[in-house]
Amino acid sequence: MKILKRAIEKSILNNLQSNKVVVILGARRTGKTILLKQIIEKLDEPYLLLNGEDQNSADILSIRTVKNYKNILGDKRVLIIDEAQKIENIGQILKLMIDEISGLKIIITGSSIFDISNKIGEPLVGRKWTYHLYPIFESEYNQIENRIEKIDNLRERLIFGNYPELMHIPNRERKKQYLQEIINSYLLKDILTFENLRNSSKIQNLLRLVARQIGKKVSYHELGKQLSMSKNTVERYLDLLSKVFILYRVDGFSRNLRKEISKSSKWYFYDNGIRNVLINNLNQLELRNDVGALWENYIISERIKFQQYNRMLVGNYFWQTYDQQEIDWIEDRDGKLFAYEMKWKKVNVKIPTAWKKAYPESKFSIINKENYGDWVL
Repeated sequence: MKILKRAIEKSILNNLQSNKVVVILGARRTGKTILLKQIIEKLDEPYLLLNGEDQNSADILSIRTVKNYKNILGDKRVLIIDEAQKIENIGQILKLMIDEISGLKIIITGSSIFDISNKIGEPLVGRKWTYHLYPIFESEYNQIENRIEKIDNLRERLIFGNYPELMHIPNRERKKQYLQEIINSYLLKDILTFENLRNSSKIQNLLRLVARQIGKKVSYHELGKQLSMSKNTVERYLDLLSKVFILYRVDGFSRNLRKEISKSSKWYFYDNGIRNVLINNLNQLELRNDVGALWENYIISERIKFQQYNRMLVGNYFWQTYDQQEIDWIEDRDGKLFAYEMKWKKVNVKIPTAWKKAYPESKFSIINKENYGDWVL
């Protein structure tokens, strides 16, 4: 079985320090538990592993006293809690441990920001390192594939995405079943619990509509009309979907030029496979009319991973004017602007006149299947 070393493993081990908490966030099935096992293999001191979804783990941590926690830990100085957001008052529990038990190191994982952030945010200010784990990152595949294999496999990844277990599934039909199972049983689990919804039909219908608008501005009002929801409900659901690492929001860029659109948003999926299953289309590239959208979504999701894993301080935007001049992706970093167009095939694209005039010092590049490695590897 192929198990890849994840890009954030080394940094996590370096930041596993006494009286600090390492927080690993990511969607379900992205490999958080496997990553914990890989980290455990490299530990040179005793550890205690708990699972927040196990009621016994929650029960033994519920007695919030230093004496209880010292008894639980014994001689262990590394505490690891998988799916920690399921444990009530986890933030206060971790704060008490970190403040009162000298030399203790803690790692926790969570599958939703709205649970973890709410529960540990304030108690652990200045006491934690936060990491995001995504589906497999392009550079992580370098461990098992060469350049020629990467070109062929990239075409498959545009369709099926990068969830780790897909590497072990041999045929397309079983991959389809796996992705459907992720959506039905795992991906929306935290939202359904948080919203107290009995089924996921409303959320899935919203996701399907967004999936067909990759690279386009999204109107919350129009989505609401199609789903018989209020505009505010649509916005709230989209926000929740971003907090469980399904969707990523990009806002319009503007420096207050009159013709720039700044109050609209685009939404991208963190994983192409999830997007394609939602629209019931896992056909090969030759049979599709949305290759441009597939490429744009895929390469932007890879860029987000690259930014997060490299701790880049950057603002991400799209750019469009009311007279339809546009650029797919804008990065505001290091005091400079970088503009990018996403094209699957190698083609020439001229920089929009309005952009060039307004931001003459910016850099403009085209990202295609021939040169994308320079951008995400």
